[in-house]
Amino acid sequence: MQAPRRARELGTVVGSMATGPLNAISDVEGVRVGHTTLVEGDSIRTGVTAVVPDRLALAAGLFVGNGYGKMVGSTQLAELGEIETPVLLTATLSTFRVADAVITYMLGRPGRESVRSLNPVVAETNDGFLSDIRARPITAEHVFAALDGATDGLPAEGAVGAGTGTVALGFKGGIGTASRLAPTSHGPVTVGALVQSNFSGVLRVLGTPVPSQAPHPDGNSCVIVVATDGRFDARQLGRLARRAVFAMGRVGADFAGGSGDYAIAFTTAPRDQPAAPESDLEPAFAAVLEAVEEALLNSLFMATTTTGFAGHIRYAVPHARLTPSA
Repeated sequence: MQAPRRARELGTVVGSMATGPLNAISDVEGVRVGHTTLVEGDSIRTGVTAVVPDRLALAAGLFVGNGYGKMVGSTQLAELGEIETPVLLTATLSTFRVADAVITYMLGRPGRESVRSLNPVVAETNDGFLSDIRARPITAEHVFAALDGATDGLPAEGAVGAGTGTVALGFKGGIGTASRLAPTSHGPVTVGALVQSNFSGVLRVLGTPVPSQAPHPDGNSCVIVVATDGRFDARQLGRLARRAVFAMGRVGADFAGGSGDYAIAFTTAPRDQPAAPESDLEPAFAAVLEAVEEALLNSLFMATTTTGFAGHIRYAVPHARLTPSA
């Protein structure tokens, strides 16, 4: 059994831009991440991941690379260009239970006694290969635990939270994160990414194919959350989200028709400030591409071989195949 290791620990350095201190989405000040992981018996391998901004009603953008998925709250997010709840990730058939739990959680927060409308943002990938997805084991308590347990430290990666039962590019997938510091006209802007990888194709590491011998179904989806402290408006954030989906191609995604590929980008910057000039988008685009590529690699390299539903097994990427001497 190999120990989980991040891409940089294995000598895989994506791009040339500097990372934040943690090389994680939590490098964006005011952004926390929490997980609830469910591993029960031989058939349950699933969970919940929460990306929790300290403030809400934040400017946000959405890009749908392929819409074969379920994202609760996507139409209002696109229409109004903001998020008003944390962003939750889970398994396909648990999406709606998680959304209901988020509403319960938010309505119970102090100062929300008179709220009559709320737009929860919940996305999913299908972990049915390794988990009994029809069991729908996620409860409100699991959602509350992920939200209340969110911290600003380095998030757990690999087979945790919403990535517990996912598979990607023929290997065990999961949760991954990374960050970049983008040089802009207003100084460095932090761009962080968190991914839930569960899609098909042939893994590419810095352009080199690392094929898996395991058969795997087409599609199954990827969700990407991008956070930044840059002064971008909803339209600009939509452009950042688009680049996040583009980054999937760098690691070998085949963008199958049966895949739901979604990216949400939001900023923690106050909305009463003018938007950054368009020229600031160029370094931010580069930061998104690098951060998402590395986050996707981390989601695989930090994963562990998992046996689950119906005896299905998915092996972690063998680290020995990634070393320069391999």
